[in-house]
Amino acid sequence: MASSILPPEGETLATGWEPDLAPADSLIRQAVLVHASWAVDAARRAGKPWYESDTWAGGILGERGALTNWVVPKQPVDPAGIVAEVARELPGDAPYLFVSAWPAGDLRGSGLALAGHPPLMLRLPQITTTPPATDLAVRQVTDADGLADAERVLVEGYPLPELQPFRAGAVYVPSFLDGSAVWVGYDGDVPLATATAHSAAGLTVVENVAVMPAARGRGAGAAVTWAATTAYPDQPAVLIASDDGQPVYQRLGYLRVERWTVWVRP
Repeated sequence: MASSILPPEGETLATGWEPDLAPADSLIRQAVLVHASWAVDAARRAGKPWYESDTWAGGILGERGALTNWVVPKQPVDPAGIVAEVARELPGDAPYLFVSAWPAGDLRGSGLALAGHPPLMLRLPQITTTPPATDLAVRQVTDADGLADAERVLVEGYPLPELQPFRAGAVYVPSFLDGSAVWVGYDGDVPLATATAHSAAGLTVVENVAVMPAARGRGAGAAVTWAATTAYPDQPAVLIASDDGQPVYQRLGYLRVERWTVWVRP
């Protein structure tokens, strides 16, 4: 009986991670590929170091702050081998996040430190959710001043101590808006919340969600996340959640799908 389910001898069996396989083969594949695009897009547009192959993608936007630099495996291959390739292909002294959809083993011997196993969360466009209310004015960024406002909130509200005191241009440069959309929530002229959306492989990835202390409890995080989530209304949206953010995202219709693994090169 068992032989009746076996494929013909010599038939190629897809694993879901072949380079030429359609992104839409699975939602997890799409989630991996949109994060890989996020890892390289801003650096490529800014003329900063970046690299992409069939097995991984990575970009270096800045010399400080791992959150500005991402490395994302695109296939379930040896993580230590990818780290070694990163050292050859990208500036060796820059910090970065190593964000993997697969367990990565112990990468301490490769000079990385374990940041955790945060959940990948997914929201399907068919889900009906009441848009969150806030007393802030949420506006999409269209110019350098707005981009600087978004970056300030990210650096000071997230926070990113390694990028303080704040200087514009460490995370966002004008070309960033050519590949991603950014929103800021304002109280008058004061920027208090931000979120970013990036589209690739048929998915929207929501990133860089941050809220200043003065806006917490005012629905600010939910409002900017909603704006980013619905930037491409016909697409599913994904994000990697923090512990504090999970309840907010669940109220917006996001579901926990699986845990990913994040290492940091300090």
